[in-house]
Amino acid sequence: MSRSVVFRREARLEFDEAFVWYEGKQRGLGIEFQNVVDDRLSQAADRPELVRAIRGSVRRIVLIRFPYSVHFVAENFRIVVLAVFHAHRNPKHLVKRS
Repeated sequence: MSRSVVFRREARLEFDEAFVWYEGKQRGLGIEFQNVVDDRLSQAADRPELVRAIRGSVRRIVLIRFPYSVHFVAENFRIVVLAVFHAHRNPKHLVKRS
């Protein structure tokens, strides 16, 4: 059973900001970023236990092509995205979101 994926408001804003930035750098790059995030979240929705837990129930997907990680928690019927973090951002900001 695949879980649905929902973004917390802050995570959606971070994702949208990254999408716009990449699309501004090169047409189609934002779409590529979106596709990578969607693919990895789809995999996590199917088997969240295969994604490394980094603190308690918070799990982290590290993107290969882009310097971002996606932090989420898996609930019974959904994946809740807490953050879409750039690699240079301080992860202490995430502590307040979980």
